[in-house]
Amino acid sequence: MCLILFAWQAHSRYSLVVAANRDEFHQRPSAAADFWEDEPRILAGRDLQAGGTWLGITRSGRFAAITNYREPLVPETPLEHSRGHLVRDFLNDDGTPLPYARELLSQGPAYSGFNLLLGTPDSLAWVSNRSDEAFTISAGSHGLSNHLLDTDWPKVHSGRERLDELLEDENLEPEALFELLTDQALTPGEIPESLEERLAPEQLMKHYFIVSPVYGTRCSTVVLVGRDGSVIFVERQFDPEGNETGTRRFEL
Repeated sequence: MCLILFAWQAHSRYSLVVAANRDEFHQRPSAAADFWEDEPRILAGRDLQAGGTWLGITRSGRFAAITNYREPLVPETPLEHSRGHLVRDFLNDDGTPLPYARELLSQGPAYSGFNLLLGTPDSLAWVSNRSDEAFTISAGSHGLSNHLLDTDWPKVHSGRERLDELLEDENLEPEALFELLTDQALTPGEIPESLEERLAPEQLMKHYFIVSPVYGTRCSTVVLVGRDGSVIFVERQFDPEGNETGTRRFEL
């Protein structure tokens, strides 16, 4: 997942607002969001290659989401543990976010670079194995891409500004957040043609939504956690040409 825009304790109706794009190779198999048959407390999409997920929630309000930490100059080394298991394992646990996050710091070398959000109805924490600390998230809007939390990449900066505008609407609806997520950020003439150019750091810093035959935005997810304990979870899938192929909506 290449972009997570979220607001914590910053909206009149929702304690948590999440708008996220998952960018991945189209050939990697995955399942659309649903409650998992083998782990029924989890509502999430599923990576069918490694068995984990990129973003999910439970009926009790536990939330987790992950992004990769981009290191283009570091050779990719296959590791035994999949980063998607970090999301799955927290959703299946009962620990509170910050202590759980701090315990993960010692396990960091077992995984490729990651950023991880861990939440319950009362707390939200961030941890990365490319940082020496884990901490609770402050109230307000935040952005997470393929670098550390709130790194001032263009799409993170502009995304937070646009999210702030949407938060002014007391009747915030998922479609407003999906409209934000599907903005390709650049005009058609500025969008590079080759995969290498599209995945260059300077391009990843700009794009909200990536369209490419090989690698691109596979799905967008909106999560609204109400102050009354209600949850709206909507996932929208896309094909390699950027066309919508399906939407799944859950209300808990």
